[in-house]
Amino acid sequence: MDTFIQQIINGLVLGSMYALVALGYTMVYGIIGLINFAHGEVLMVGALTSWTIIGLMQDAMPGTPGYVILLISLIIACVVAAALNFVIEKVAYRPLRNSPKLAPLITAIGMSILLQTLAMIIWKPNYKPYPTLLPSTPIDIGGAVITPTQVLILAMTAVSLALLMYVVNYTKLGRAMRATAENPRVAALMGVKPDVVISATFLIGAVLAAIAGVMWAANYGTVQHTMGFLPGLKAFTAAVFGGIGNLAGAVIGGILLGLIESLGAGYIGALTGGVLGSHYSDIFAFIVLIAVLTLRPSGLLGERVADRA
Repeated sequence: MDTFIQQIINGLVLGSMYALVALGYTMVYGIIGLINFAHGEVLMVGALTSWTIIGLMQDAMPGTPGYVILLISLIIACVVAAALNFVIEKVAYRPLRNSPKLAPLITAIGMSILLQTLAMIIWKPNYKPYPTLLPSTPIDIGGAVITPTQVLILAMTAVSLALLMYVVNYTKLGRAMRATAENPRVAALMGVKPDVVISATFLIGAVLAAIAGVMWAANYGTVQHTMGFLPGLKAFTAAVFGGIGNLAGAVIGGILLGLIESLGAGYIGALTGGVLGSHYSDIFAFIVLIAVLTLRPSGLLGERVADRA
């Protein structure tokens, strides 16, 4: 039972980060039908920006509390990621908006490689230790443990998702997003500016990805220029799992994928004597992807146009 509770906690933490990134995929797809494969690199840029700011602040203000440094670095990381995603949308995707679907898809993959290369040049290719800024004493929960960093991840995810749902469902911007998702031309006739709505969608997605990137780095204690590729791919899997274009589906898909990966790595690893343990945990995400695409291509909740953002 202790092992089960521990794997559930690990799965919820992992799934929460997947959910944040998956929302960026599903929001963009819901409006313009684009799979932004550079989204994982936005996560990476957010994490590396945070790492840089933390180093500068620790050198300039050595007595500053860790949580203050983490908060400031998170805010700056969100701003940088949002600016980056705004430029990506305006320069790489907007000119191709009316092109065949294959053109923006190839552009997105190219942008992903470009961002990885630029990050390698700016931050160098070596792995960098991410400072521990919060207390490291674990909290006991029924024989399992959870760290303060993981508690923060769960809290940040819950708050971020609640704010996003409020924005999409109860604000003028959210109504404009839903209208643009249903029919951009009709929305434009009703006074909505599709270009502004699409840019706002990219900005919101980038902020969520930056939060996930900082939380990922804080949880695993390392950053590197390729760190966004696999989380981005798994978050895309989560979005497809839940129903691409569906906000609730992205959240459910992310959490379920985290639980499946954690439980699979824990129990199947134990049954096979470690042969299929944590080193092979990635296979569970892609087994899920293959199964969903084969058995239910629309995802668990399907694609509901009215809920798209």
